[in-house]
Amino acid sequence: MPQLASISCLFFILYLFRTDLKKSNGPSMALWVPLIWMFLAGSRWASSWLNLSAPLESVDAYSEGSPVDRAVFFSLIVAGAYILSRRKIDWSRLLNRNQWIVLYFVYCLSSLAWADEPFVLIKRWIKDLGNPIMALVILTEQCPYQAAGVILRRLAFLVLPLSVLFLKYYPNLGRTYHQGAVMYTGVSQQKNGLGAICLITGIALSWKFLHNRKGDFTWGEKDNLIDYILIGMLAWLLYMANSQTSFSCLVVVVSLFLVSRTTFIAQKPSRIIIVMICGVLLFPILEVTLHVEELVVGLLGRDLTLTDRTDVWKVVLELVPNPFVGAGFMSFWTGDRMALIWKILGIPLVQAHSGYLEQYLNLGYIGVAFIGGIMLSGLLKVRKHLDVDPSSAMLRLCFIMTAVLYNYTEASFYGINNLWLLLLLGTINISGQQEAKRTETSTALQQKAPFHPLRLPFQPRPYRTNGRSATSV
Repeated sequence: MPQLASISCLFFILYLFRTDLKKSNGPSMALWVPLIWMFLAGSRWASSWLNLSAPLESVDAYSEGSPVDRAVFFSLIVAGAYILSRRKIDWSRLLNRNQWIVLYFVYCLSSLAWADEPFVLIKRWIKDLGNPIMALVILTEQCPYQAAGVILRRLAFLVLPLSVLFLKYYPNLGRTYHQGAVMYTGVSQQKNGLGAICLITGIALSWKFLHNRKGDFTWGEKDNLIDYILIGMLAWLLYMANSQTSFSCLVVVVSLFLVSRTTFIAQKPSRIIIVMICGVLLFPILEVTLHVEELVVGLLGRDLTLTDRTDVWKVVLELVPNPFVGAGFMSFWTGDRMALIWKILGIPLVQAHSGYLEQYLNLGYIGVAFIGGIMLSGLLKVRKHLDVDPSSAMLRLCFIMTAVLYNYTEASFYGINNLWLLLLLGTINISGQQEAKRTETSTALQQKAPFHPLRLPFQPRPYRTNGRSATSV
């Protein structure tokens, strides 16, 4: 039975890709590079798929990492850099329009000056540099946010059917145990990883059904049926994962899409930013009067310790070497400090289960300020984008808001992490005039009018898809 299920799963995945690739006007073949990156980041790294990884038993083993994984991710980074080099990007203008992100990566590298293990920091910084490279490969497509939707949908083709297969027929691959209780992991290595997979693919599917307009990448009735099947898989996997952080974030995303369809918001889409600000300001009042946080946490089946996360936070806060600059980029969990935490907590922990706290531990108050600046600048860009291209701007908004909420109980502002990549997709500004120009292109596509090139910080170049000429960048 497992063999038959495996063959059926394989043919189903091949059918999904064949159907998707048959579209005459799709994104370029370059998207395979970030797709592979996101698949490995969302499931298991190459060494784990090849059964070459060893259990995490020592601090030194964690710091050293796997040479196989280093080779694979470095190859993807090189491939992504090569793709960008072929797209004639105006780097000076691009970097100038994304100063918060540029300065953040510069600051991360400068923490070599005070990190305990500079060589480990450099390796992790180079690997983290792959995230903006993959984001730029996507964003320098001719229709960048439609391309982002396509790549997330293709990611769903892989991770959702394989996770169902692992859970039902290969329990040694799709399940693990923690303190005697079973955890359903699917293609990931722990339940929160499975939840994150459902979250990011759920964003794409909900955007397609609730907000995406028909344009260059249209999905017909057959594709709608496929999406219904994927949504069914996603719902079941999210239930099995029991990851309340991912579930809560997905509920917020769907709510944002639904609110954006109301008449009040549809008439002027940027109003949704005002609605969000009012909601944030209203929360303290509701907390004081109705204790809304306790109510929501209770409804999610959790307590106010957030599954003992608050106990972890108390321990790690006492070990911060410098509150202003932290321990150095991705350097808190190294050496004797990491060994001491493992001894105190009794578990091999490698993150603080809070993105904001993780930034504080590694990069201090300055690092937290940079993350806040990146998200705030991204929201300001999205506010302008909303009144010009609401569909794309809403996808960007959901990427940012997902990162804001997810990092309350999980850490994803660093490393090879799809939530970090989505935040970069939402905040990177590829052109100062992108909104107005892209709207002209979107309108032309919807009317099947001839394509007019955009004034972007790169020059489009021709390519061929399925024997028909198209335009790539």
